[in-house]
Amino acid sequence: MKKLHRFGVSLDSELLKKFDELIKEKKYTNRSKAIADLIRQEFVKEQWTKGGKIAGAITLVYDHHKRELVDKLMDIQHDFQKAIVSTQHIHLDHDNCLEIIAVRGNSPEIKKLADTLKAMKGVKHSTLSVTAS
Repeated sequence: MKKLHRFGVSLDSELLKKFDELIKEKKYTNRSKAIADLIRQEFVKEQWTKGGKIAGAITLVYDHHKRELVDKLMDIQHDFQKAIVSTQHIHLDHDNCLEIIAVRGNSPEIKKLADTLKAMKGVKHSTLSVTAS
């Protein structure tokens, strides 16, 4: 088990009140866990902005009836096959599909893949969620 270190933090009372409201809303059981997650989040942002290694998921919702869209999405995924770990395809209804693409690699390449997929005509919604790998 990793060694834990305790340290003090001084905050303005109004800021602390807002922080406590936030951690209660997000179901944290204590301030330490919330602070640790905020620190980790900053490290993920740093990896992202500095072009470091990341892992994540691209989610797409698209109209599978859109002419040639499925083939184009597949071609793009083949072009970025080194960054793609796996995909999952879900039929939402008669017209719409959800695709979840697990990715891992350098942040510029992952961003390029996500942006290329998102820009395709017929893609209704797209998100990219990342973490440090």
